[in-house]
Amino acid sequence: MTAEQSARFGWIDAHIHVDKYAPEERERLLAEAYAEGCEAVVGVSVNLESSRVNRDLALRHAGRFMPAYGHHPEIPVPGPEEEAELFAWIRKRHEAGERFAIGEVGLPYYTRTEAEKAGRPFDEGPHLQLLDRFAALAAELDRPIVLHAVYEDAEKACDALERHGVRRAHFHWFKGPESAVRRMIARGWHVSVTPDVVYEPEIRELVRAYPLELLMAETDGPWQYEGPYAGRATTPALVRDVIRAVAELKGLGVNETAGVMLETTKRFYGF
Repeated sequence: MTAEQSARFGWIDAHIHVDKYAPEERERLLAEAYAEGCEAVVGVSVNLESSRVNRDLALRHAGRFMPAYGHHPEIPVPGPEEEAELFAWIRKRHEAGERFAIGEVGLPYYTRTEAEKAGRPFDEGPHLQLLDRFAALAAELDRPIVLHAVYEDAEKACDALERHGVRRAHFHWFKGPESAVRRMIARGWHVSVTPDVVYEPEIRELVRAYPLELLMAETDGPWQYEGPYAGRATTPALVRDVIRAVAELKGLGVNETAGVMLETTKRFYGF
């Protein structure tokens, strides 16, 4: 390991489900991350209850925890009353002048394709409608939006973002066709990559193609990875490996890469 590779540098975990860790683990997870050089995290939500937990965490870690509020697309869409309550709750946070993003929202690629493979009917319509509502809300409130939209769903998400004129879009753990990549770059939309950039050829190719100034790093914790991370708990510290891999793929120094990605994430989320 070179001196630069072993040097300490700051980073932000741009997508982590802190609320999915056991309640007794959350404070320790964040404290250890800060001690290791993590400057902040973006804590994404999966529904209204999750959003409330992340708001509480953000209040306890002011300036270091950016909450994102939404409804995860890989779970059933909320009923009308639950949806109305979630949107009203988000608007209340905006009216109070609180810092937050919209997310995690998007389209149910994995749920849909699993149903199709099993020969079960799947109605994507309600998911498309919900994403459209979240895109409209992000544009209206001028908030960053965090997207789960991969493969052919990426183009559908781009349609919704463009329809509402969303400025700040973050496609997390992105995988998708070249046509979507070109479209996203042209719009100045961001993607974040996970530790699988260390061993996954598809992700490594994406990093080579995507401008460094539009890249962020994430863990999507507590999701666990394969390759060299098999059986290892996911913590924000894995972002350091993401940054080193990006530096290698871009042919740049680690500290230079870390600095660009840190400033990109700070600027995008307003840290």
